[in-house]
Amino acid sequence: MKSTCIFLSLLAPSAAFVAPSASQSSTRLAAQASSRAEFLRDVTTAVVGVTAAAVVQQPLPAFADETLPSGVAIKVVKSGEGPKPHIGELAAIRFNSFAGENKIDDVFGTPEPYYTRVGSGGLIKGVEEVLPKMRVGDRWVLTIPGNLAFGAKGRPASAGKPRIPANCEILFEVEMVGLPGKEQELIELIGDD
Repeated sequence: MKSTCIFLSLLAPSAAFVAPSASQSSTRLAAQASSRAEFLRDVTTAVVGVTAAAVVQQPLPAFADETLPSGVAIKVVKSGEGPKPHIGELAAIRFNSFAGENKIDDVFGTPEPYYTRVGSGGLIKGVEEVLPKMRVGDRWVLTIPGNLAFGAKGRPASAGKPRIPANCEILFEVEMVGLPGKEQELIELIGDD
């Protein structure tokens, strides 16, 4: 609710809350009345949109740099210059994920990254689709549609993990931190004959 109030306060021009002085002309009063009506219409539209998003437990869409044909939206936070992984290669990633306001997982604060084989199916489909497109050093925020996340079944709650409703959109921030065996420093140290 607090974020909604902050959001609405950004929408509200301060002039809409100022009482007209006696010296203002009737034309100005008429213009101000219509401005107030427009303001109230805009605020009502915003409240309905925010409420609808909250009711269906869908986050407001992120501003995507690219949307894939599957519906996965990609927002580039940081661009890396390292190599891209190939299918079957081991990748070291850090990530966090959210279903609405509920945190699903967070590997950013752990000492070791999460290791996964690209294309192995160990992560949700939307992330598996994006990993081969990333370079080492990239950090992206993905908005993953429900059908490429936990699907129609969702996921039941488990120890330390929240329940994820059916077809829930997932917000997934991922950073490609390494490709073990493909980092240039290691290749220079051990040689690549």
